[in-house]
Amino acid sequence: MNQQKIKSADFYTASYRTEDSVGFLMKTVMLSLTAAVNRRLTEHGLTNAQWGPLLMIQQGRADTVAELARWSNSDAGAMTRLLDRLEAKGLLKRVRSTEDRRVVKLELTTEGEHAIRDVPAVLADVLNAHLSGFSKTEWETMKSYLSRMLANGEMLRAQADATDSSPRSS
Repeated sequence: MNQQKIKSADFYTASYRTEDSVGFLMKTVMLSLTAAVNRRLTEHGLTNAQWGPLLMIQQGRADTVAELARWSNSDAGAMTRLLDRLEAKGLLKRVRSTEDRRVVKLELTTEGEHAIRDVPAVLADVLNAHLSGFSKTEWETMKSYLSRMLANGEMLRAQADATDSSPRSS
């Protein structure tokens, strides 16, 4: 497989400072978003960790433990424990697949559908508050920059995976 090599930028040097780091700024923004979402979702009985899997199931983007673990970049054991808590709260149920009895599908209960109903509006409100003062053009430009960084990261991951799986010479 022929993979294109990424030419790295040279914006950072060995005199790296956290306050100049795009990664540090993105993480700090994510922490702020997470805190704001958590405050708003408390009234719905959900935590930041809980709404994500429920929304993924509701949107049809995942319906197994393995899919949710991949989506959240966590291990299947941690995801299983989270789903156990959601099931104990009556928000989802596990249903054995009729096509393959080894597969357990996840479905929202009526209570789960009710709990997740307002989450998209809360997310939109929190994001819009954090984007206060941005023009639509700036917002679209920022999304394109972040998408480009993500694509670069995916290419780097693919290169690392290819290197890790290539035969070693003795």
